[in-house]
Amino acid sequence: MRIGDLAQQSGVSVRSLRYYEEQGLLYSSRSDSGQRLYAGPAVARVRLIQQLYAAGLSSRTLKDLLPCLEAPVETYTPLLLGRLHAERDRISTQIAALTETRDRLDAVMATAGQAT
Repeated sequence: MRIGDLAQQSGVSVRSLRYYEEQGLLYSSRSDSGQRLYAGPAVARVRLIQQLYAAGLSSRTLKDLLPCLEAPVETYTPLLLGRLHAERDRISTQIAALTETRDRLDAVMATAGQAT
């Protein structure tokens, strides 16, 4: 599929897809006319990239982790599992902080609602 098709199917801009390629997160081949061509699994990969970015992972971390996340589980090494655990723990800490912030906002809104 061409870059515009991938952008539409994945809900990501063409610019983002080009950035993912520059960062080594996404791969394409080229047509005879030089257009980028992506295989069908590219949609799932782009969605995974988006999820991991939304979780706060950097391009550098994604580049290291993506091949591992797509590999069979039996090939995971203790080093990789340690890295995955560290990222999960970081995300859990971030979720806890966001939950606390939301709860504080709820309390302020509840108080403000009582004052009117």
